[in-house]
Amino acid sequence: MKRLPPDVYVVLDETGSGIRLTPLDEEGCAAGEPELISREEVPARVALWETGEQTSGQTHPRWVWTDTAQWYPALLEAGVRVERCVDLRLCHAILRHSELTASSALATAPRNAWDALEPQHAEPNGTEPARIASNGAEPRPQPAAGLTLFDLAAQSDPAPAAAGKDASLDAVAEFRLQREAVASSTDPNRINLLLAAESAGALVAAEMRFAGLPWSADVHDRILSGLLGPRPRPGERPAKLAALLQRIREALGALELNPDSPVELLKALNRAGLVVSSTRSWDLKRIDHPAIPPLLEYKKLARLLSANGWNWLDAWVRDGRFHPDYVVGGVVTGRWATNGGGALQLPKQIRGAVVADPGWKLVVADASQLEPRILAAMSGDERMAQAGRSTDMYAAIVASGAIATRAHAKVAMLGAMYGSTTGESGRLMPTLAKAYPKAIGLVEAAARAGERGEVVSTRLGRSSPRPGSAWQRVQSVAYGETATAADQRRARSQARSWGRFTRNFVVQGTAAEWALCWMAGLRRGLHELSGGAWLTQAPHLVFFLHDELVVHSPAGLAEEVAELVRGTATDAGRLIFGEAAVEFPLSVAVVDDYGQAK
Repeated sequence: MKRLPPDVYVVLDETGSGIRLTPLDEEGCAAGEPELISREEVPARVALWETGEQTSGQTHPRWVWTDTAQWYPALLEAGVRVERCVDLRLCHAILRHSELTASSALATAPRNAWDALEPQHAEPNGTEPARIASNGAEPRPQPAAGLTLFDLAAQSDPAPAAAGKDASLDAVAEFRLQREAVASSTDPNRINLLLAAESAGALVAAEMRFAGLPWSADVHDRILSGLLGPRPRPGERPAKLAALLQRIREALGALELNPDSPVELLKALNRAGLVVSSTRSWDLKRIDHPAIPPLLEYKKLARLLSANGWNWLDAWVRDGRFHPDYVVGGVVTGRWATNGGGALQLPKQIRGAVVADPGWKLVVADASQLEPRILAAMSGDERMAQAGRSTDMYAAIVASGAIATRAHAKVAMLGAMYGSTTGESGRLMPTLAKAYPKAIGLVEAAARAGERGEVVSTRLGRSSPRPGSAWQRVQSVAYGETATAADQRRARSQARSWGRFTRNFVVQGTAAEWALCWMAGLRRGLHELSGGAWLTQAPHLVFFLHDELVVHSPAGLAEEVAELVRGTATDAGRLIFGEAAVEFPLSVAVVDDYGQAK
């Protein structure tokens, strides 16, 4: 049998008469004869390629397919794991919008059926940002306008309505077009690494969904019962919520109040003489009234019941596993989202229900202060990099004399990355800029570019969307002959809002790239550590949350897994930033349940 060239790519393409396997080299040239097989034959044939029996000993080709989420689950169900892939859908989205490939045939071509496969992050709403979920992002300091990165991303124009199944979804032709785009890019190494990391992330997501997160329904029920009272009958509130409701009604003199209705609650608060414009918890905390403590407790427990109560348990946990459906690249920065189940928003109250199997452990790793370290590495700011070598970067900033207290250091850094210009963070910004001019200069430059409606890019080349046509119209009106002062204020406000988006895009997006490289390296290392054992019989990834991950491991390998987790985090930093003098320390815990790691 003829030996194929190194780095062979095998395209899996669906045709009217079956599945076509087409071996190609890195440039998209033929590297073997195409073969037509039935869909039922795919798992066995892929397994032969993976083991080298199809290619005289050469193993692990790069599988090229339209969408990992469509092709890989069936292989996993058949007991077939693949080492590498090219996810054409995810790669097309990156190459279509990246500044590095802006002049390529792929980027300049009219929109087509491949573009219709891109995830739709949000729809714009006139000239104001539509609110879209942060998909589990940790709370951030809010800019003056109360807008977040995820709000602002929604101002970009949406793609045209999705096309139906189209003959132009030719995987071989698309692969060749993508390879041409990479070869002609302004930095092939960077964009190649991003595409490989994104595709590896798609494999990880499919494997985590297949394996599932170990989950004890009994423990979950005990947690809920302890916090809420026994499981109520349908249509009734749990006992603790009912008791809190009674206290709230009596304190407000509203005996029929439904606190789950913001409109009813706001009216009841106003009738009780409380001047409040919203029912958000942070607004209520400023009020001194007997109704407020039970109301805040009610809201907290009601959120738990709604998001992760008994109905969630019934719907999402089966056979001792929670199988979240991750959406790779579901946020414009490259962060992941989930399609139901709320995996990226698991509250601490129920993490104790994530319990390792008997004889197994959970290895939980959390990257400490990731985004400030990413900023230090991106900018090449040596003084900030020096602070980044410490386990506690904020404390190191204080020790350097740049900022007086750790609390101020944290507020200032988050304000710099998220564009908060008021309050304490705004007051501290000049001091921070003086101490770390290159780092602050990088995010300031990104903000100014956004205010001008320009594109910014991450370290590896994922580029931000442009503001939409509604945004552009507001800017145009503001500088017309008939513009009013109100028009100009509105334009400035929207420009600053988009600048806050691009300011954080470069940092958060690069942090997402680091996390992808970390997971890709860890996935490979776990497979090697197990000697090639099947996915669920060996240490395997079961959970990921932006800068935190969980590995389910046989107890005897848990400490080795912990070391591998640390080593691959270091490797990810070097892969993206070279030998930049920034460290990415982890908090790693080997535990029996997820709740013990916090």
